[in-house]
Amino acid sequence: MSLLKGQHSQQQEYEVERLFSNLNQVTLKREPGSLSSAIFLVAGTTIGVGILAIPAESVTQESGFLASSVACILCWIFMVTTGLLIAEVNVNTMCELGSGGVSLVSMAKRTLGVAGVQFSCWSYIFIHYALLIAYVARSSDILTNFLGIPLWESATLFSLVFGGICYFGSQRFIGAVNGVLVFGIIISFTSLVVAASGDLHLDALLKANFSAVPMSIPIIALSFVYQNVVPVLCTNLEGNLSKVRTAIVLGTAIPLGLFLVWDGVILGSISTPEMADKIADPLQQLLSTNGVVGVTIIQAFSFLAIGTSYIGFVLGLSDFLADFLKLPAGENKPLPYILTLIPPLVLALLDPEIFFKALDFAGTYGVLVLFGIIPAAMAWSDRYSSSSTSIKLQQLVPGGKVTLSLVMGAAGFIILSEILENFMHL
Repeated sequence: MSLLKGQHSQQQEYEVERLFSNLNQVTLKREPGSLSSAIFLVAGTTIGVGILAIPAESVTQESGFLASSVACILCWIFMVTTGLLIAEVNVNTMCELGSGGVSLVSMAKRTLGVAGVQFSCWSYIFIHYALLIAYVARSSDILTNFLGIPLWESATLFSLVFGGICYFGSQRFIGAVNGVLVFGIIISFTSLVVAASGDLHLDALLKANFSAVPMSIPIIALSFVYQNVVPVLCTNLEGNLSKVRTAIVLGTAIPLGLFLVWDGVILGSISTPEMADKIADPLQQLLSTNGVVGVTIIQAFSFLAIGTSYIGFVLGLSDFLADFLKLPAGENKPLPYILTLIPPLVLALLDPEIFFKALDFAGTYGVLVLFGIIPAAMAWSDRYSSSSTSIKLQQLVPGGKVTLSLVMGAAGFIILSEILENFMHL
């Protein structure tokens, strides 16, 4: 039996290698990406300015470091699982359609039907535009303060530079840029940790209020969003599921480590309940004790984190729009990038506050639906539907229907809890 299983696995690998060999000759016309570039892309997309808000009063302060660390690790496992499910369905879809550059549109159409496509598409577009608007608005504030130029010039400069990197840059160049930015993030983050750890109390890290954990999960989950670049990874790594798995696990493990360290440093510095009550925003404590140095470090970290996330979201949305518009796979057409870059730039300059409110809604409901329930539903259909492709690749997530049910059930439970919580506060 094991011999037959091994032969079947070898046949799967051969089919995938043959498919991507043909795609490279006919449709992709692009250089394959390296594993290190893929890891940096995932890490850079995941690390956003949201990391600075994790120890805020409304997120992890109430639950404490011990309980919030458990929540961060569980959210990481959950988001890694859904990313692997997306990769599994994506490569299967490329094998069945015989083309690269497959986004959520084709995946949802193949597995969930017309209704699934409509819901997935609009959720995807809403979340991405909301996040891109927030990134452009925040980066323009930082550049205006640093360069002393008008807000519209800062926003335009940021969009042109980072959008140009995505459009004109090769896979290797984008990977190198992401690597430099992630390295800068780690340096600035280390400086932040050193500045904030002067009054660290280890006994404060033992606080655990697990009853407060569910309220923090939507925001923590939003901090681990990277799934939008998984289709890009699958194409760049030529459907090599082993490399895709490594890129996802290692690429998200870097932000997890940063999240835990930052959460511990801030919450460990809040040694008494009286002090905790006064610190709604831990960054204010850091700024008040470090002055200009603290402001400079935070702005540097924020800008670098925004830059890496912006690159990932631009690549993900432009790839999605190219598939949505039925453009040829593997060719850099300007239209998807224009539709990706211009609306967030214009809307961020008009009235960003409206979209920050929308962003809160997206974090609570959109992310857990789009990157929680839908990946498990697509994998369920792909694995167990009689109409699915005859080329069955290895399953990246073990556990069969039990695991898929747990993923959908966990996301649904958090969404329902949030709805009930908001209803009770009306």
